[in-house]
Amino acid sequence: MRVVLQRVKESRVEVSGQIIGNIEKGLNLLVGITESDTEKEVDWMVRKCLELRIFPDQAGKLSQSVQDIQGALLVISQFTLYGDCRKGRRPSFDKAAPGPVAEQLYQQFVAKLKASGLQVETGKFGAMMTVYIENDGPVTLILDREASMTEQPK
Repeated sequence: MRVVLQRVKESRVEVSGQIIGNIEKGLNLLVGITESDTEKEVDWMVRKCLELRIFPDQAGKLSQSVQDIQGALLVISQFTLYGDCRKGRRPSFDKAAPGPVAEQLYQQFVAKLKASGLQVETGKFGAMMTVYIENDGPVTLILDREASMTEQPK
């Protein structure tokens, strides 16, 4: 599982010109699912996204999580995160999970984020979307968790 996590001042997603998800201060999460992902990777990624301390405290130190600031999350499915561009000029998406598998894990990811009690908005799985991101900082991190990785400390 791969997430591009961005700290945002505001973010929204549109499908066919209609806003379907909109947040203010919080996180924009672009989410890619690979063929080997399971619920275990989803659980790890949910915990990481909710607990990562990337928001400043009053002293300006990055010591607060999205939970600490009661921020919001905009979650966008993006299979292109598993695009392999090492050969040729056209990306290969062989490592991306098939649609039905990816959608199930994506929906689990969203449901577990919602269980945190924070505002969680989403795009539309499999749709062409326009995503507006007002990055704050900018702070952008790439989080990877694959089934083959061993559990690492928090």
